[in-house]
Formats: sequence, structure tokens, C-alpha cells
Amino acid sequence: MTMVMRMMRVMFLLNVANSDVWMLPSPASVSMESVDMRHVLKWRPLQGRCITAVLYSVQFQGEFELTQSGRWVDAADCQRIPLAQCDLTFDLGSDSDYNLRVRAQCGSQTSAWTKLRPPFNRRHTVLMAPEMAVMVAGDALQVSFLQLPPTAVVMVTVWKKGHELQAAVYSMPAEQVVLHVAALQEGAQYCVRAHTVLYRRINSSSTDTECVSIAGRAHGGWGRLTPLSVGVVTVVTVVIVSGFLLAAARFRHSACRTHFLKAPLPRSLESDWDIRIPMRPQEAELCQPIHVTAASRGSWSSPLETRP
Repeated sequence: MTMVMRMMRVMFLLNVANSDVWMLPSPASVSMESVDMRHVLKWRPLQGRCITAVLYSVQFQGEFELTQSGRWVDAADCQRIPLAQCDLTFDLGSDSDYNLRVRAQCGSQTSAWTKLRPPFNRRHTVLMAPEMAVMVAGDALQVSFLQLPPTAVVMVTVWKKGHELQAAVYSMPAEQVVLHVAALQEGAQYCVRAHTVLYRRINSSSTDTECVSIAGRAHGGWGRLTPLSVGVVTVVTVVIVSGFLLAAARFRHSACRTHFLKAPLPRSLESDWDIRIPMRPQEAELCQPIHVTAASRGSWSSPLETRP
């Protein structure tokens, strides 16, 4: 009987060895790294367990999925990936708790699922001090930030140097590009510091304090022109405009003679011409010569007169 039990145990182990289920060890050290609302699931990669590349797949289960018989959803960008991490920032879109799990695959062999414990909630993200840039524009400050969390608010503190107790605090939503602080004292120094707030209870550390000098509104070089400079500029302007108009007039005259050639007058409009009207033979005037002879006693007769 003991021999039979041993043989059955060996056959069972051989059957498990030939199966494709859970031959690989499960991924270990599963953890979530969430900084500034960017959520990345990480795990320890398997070493020396597979001849080919080990591939990993990730699934998640939120509050909505729990109401649907507890189904699991495949993370779209984390199926059969060779990396030992998965960015779930766009998959975890609500403030509910999420169950997360990962498994490994080597060829036809698949490991069991390893769950993240405890469940993850994006409210537990860690906020870092924002990256701040301060610029001076006339008598105003322009404060901008780089890559803020989508739902965060930046609290910006501005004060005149030496008067920090009279600081002004501005609230700037993440979608706002630049904070504009105007009407500051010319020649004075102003200091700026900021931190990020999420869900009204999660605060980042503050940025380093940055102080700048207000130069005031720039008048440009025209505000400092002397009367002599104005006169010189006026004369130069008149000369340039006159030369331009003269060149334009000459160019127009030359262009007209080049592009608009004078056409010759028609023959009928010339002054030295002979009019010759062609006539048909039947329209010619009938003329006969007239012979004049001397008549006796002071009388003359024409050949056209009819003689009796």
C-alpha cells in the first residue's frame, strides 16, 4: 500500500511538471511608487528561471469592478511586457481603493498571481516641491511651474524683501500656465516661495526662496532722445523719404517706356496722305473736248449747237 501511494505521488508530481500552470515562481516584492499623481507598480524580476525572456501581465480591480462579481481588468499597456514595472496613472482614475496583481510568463509556463497589499488609493501619492521659474516683466512678476499634478493647486507666497510678515498668498490651479503679480514697487526686491496642495490635506515641501529686483517699466531709447538727436533723426528721415520718392518716380517713367511701347499711328491719321477714291468705269464723268474758234462779226458758236 505504501508503494502504491509513493507511485501515485510521483505520477502527480510528473503531471504537475508537465502542466503549464504555475510552473514559474510568482513575482516578489510588489510595490506601488506614486509621486505627484504618477502611479507605477513595480516588482522584482525573475532571475535565471527562463531560457527566453520573462513576460509580465498586470490586472487591476476598482470599486466599480467589485460591484460586477469582482472581475479583474487587464491593464492595457501592461500585458506581456518584459519590464518589471507598469505605469498605471491613466488606469487608476478615481479616488477609490484598487486591488492590483501581477504574474509572470515564460513560454507556455505561467506563474500564479501576486497581489499588492494593501490596496492602493491615489490619495496616498507623495507630492514633491514644484519646479518654479520666476521672471520680471516691467513692474510685475511672472511665476510659472513645470509638470504639476492634474488636480493640484499651487500656493504662491510673494513678499517684499524684509517684509515677510506682510506676504501675499496666491492660489494657482494646475491648469493655469503663469501667475502674474503686477504693480510692484520699482527698484525693490521681491521674494517668491511656493508649495503644492492636493485634496486640501496633502502638502508638498516648499521650493527654495527666490528673490528678484523690479526694474520698473522700460521706457526704451526714445525717452532719452535730446533735441539735437531729434533734429538729426528728422533730417535723415526726410532725406531717405525724398530719395525714395525720386527713385520711385524715375522707376515709374522707365518702367512705362519699357513695358508700355508707343504704337504707330494709323495711315488715316497721318498729315501727308493722298486720298484716292476708287471709281468704277460707269461712274466716271463723261467729258467731251470743247473747241473754240473765232467767229465773224463778234459771234461764236459751239459744236454742240444743232444746225438746221
